[in-house]
Amino acid sequence: MAAELTIGFLGAGKMATALARGFCAAGLTSAKHLMASEVMEAARKAFHEETGVKPMPTSLAVCKAAHILILAVKPDQVPAVLSEIRNHLTPKHLLISIAAGVPLAKLEAGLGPEARVIRVMPNTPALVGASASAFATGTHATPTDGALAQRLFASVGVAMQVKEPLLDAVTGLSGSGPAYAYQIIEALSDGGVAAGLPRDVATKLAAQTLLGAAKMVLETGLHPGALKDMVTSPGGTTIEGLHELEKGGVRGALMNAVRAAADKSKKLGQG
Repeated sequence: MAAELTIGFLGAGKMATALARGFCAAGLTSAKHLMASEVMEAARKAFHEETGVKPMPTSLAVCKAAHILILAVKPDQVPAVLSEIRNHLTPKHLLISIAAGVPLAKLEAGLGPEARVIRVMPNTPALVGASASAFATGTHATPTDGALAQRLFASVGVAMQVKEPLLDAVTGLSGSGPAYAYQIIEALSDGGVAAGLPRDVATKLAAQTLLGAAKMVLETGLHPGALKDMVTSPGGTTIEGLHELEKGGVRGALMNAVRAAADKSKKLGQG
């Protein structure tokens, strides 16, 4: 498959870099079958250094060289990119958009009749093969296109097909979620340091604790609440810590963060 799968990135920022490295690490393609365009010099340089791929000068050049196009620009840059490639798309082209908040209808309108489009919301842990992605297929995307998107994004983590209206919620949860997790890890590490641990030890313990807890949820299939109860002994240390989290409103704050990010995603799509 690596010899056949040529992928062009329209935009070569951090997410495109993570995906490009992830696809190569999974063996789906190689650097010689990747290409990208990027207007920002710093992003071009970083993409080249991370992937070994020298970006092309224009999106049109990428469009002419690759049939699988991954739209990876900021939402406000989408119309210009679509306009540039619109008249050069062929029936062989599939466009996969990871532009946050941009709906399928807007993508299809920008590319013209019968364009094959898929909208995906991945996240940056694709870089280490642990992404959580969801995707929705456009009007003219085929089942084969959907299977390709599934294969691509499952190669760098978990990929699930959902109805498009749910993608804003996906953006608020898993798209933005790594940042929430990093802040939690940092805060736990700070707590460990406050309790006397060296910083490197505290950070490693905090990160491994979240990793282990996540694996327990995924691999046991038990409800997070049930797993929490298994750790919480009557009158013990854990219930004291949980009580402080409840007093601090941590649960509500995380819920509000997801909803706020999802609402922002909707607004981006309307802009």
